[in-house]
Amino acid sequence: MKSLRTVICVMPLLLTGCSTLSSVNWSAAYPWNWFGSSIEMNENGVGQLNASTPLNEQAINDALGGDYHLRSGMKTEKGAIVRYFEALKSEQLALVVNGENGTVSRIDVLDHDIATDKGVKIGAPFNSLFDKAFGNCVKGAGDDNVGVECKAPGSQHISYLFTGEWSGPQGLMPSDDALKNWKVSKLIWRR
Repeated sequence: MKSLRTVICVMPLLLTGCSTLSSVNWSAAYPWNWFGSSIEMNENGVGQLNASTPLNEQAINDALGGDYHLRSGMKTEKGAIVRYFEALKSEQLALVVNGENGTVSRIDVLDHDIATDKGVKIGAPFNSLFDKAFGNCVKGAGDDNVGVECKAPGSQHISYLFTGEWSGPQGLMPSDDALKNWKVSKLIWRR
């Protein structure tokens, strides 16, 4: 009889929904999230953020588990206006999420706490991942023109942006000898 009363009291809430509880991040209540969850970059995306995630604040916030403060912006890229979201963690830029056709197309990771599924993080030296740039890397373009972008070995979607000191001509790739001391400054995922 006691359980019947409980069911009768709870049923209207379940059927109609409770507006005061709709803003609660229920995924944080799962036991596996009690001790902090680490977001990882893999072939599918970053955490739950992937190519099927709609390019809107709520969807991006949900995919990142509500751990970041989001702000949106617009920029021009190749003559087109592109919408993007920046995810901040403790007032520091941690991720930049770009999109095309209403869904996520590129994620730039600057958060030192996010690693790839192979364990690569911001700050990893070039020589720990590559022997040479030829066949693996290209000169960075656009916002990344100060660096060298290298495709992650065995990946179709992940690349690393390396930056460092070099006194050679602007626009040219640094030598392998100069690159060996450069470090990963950004993890990039593309659709």
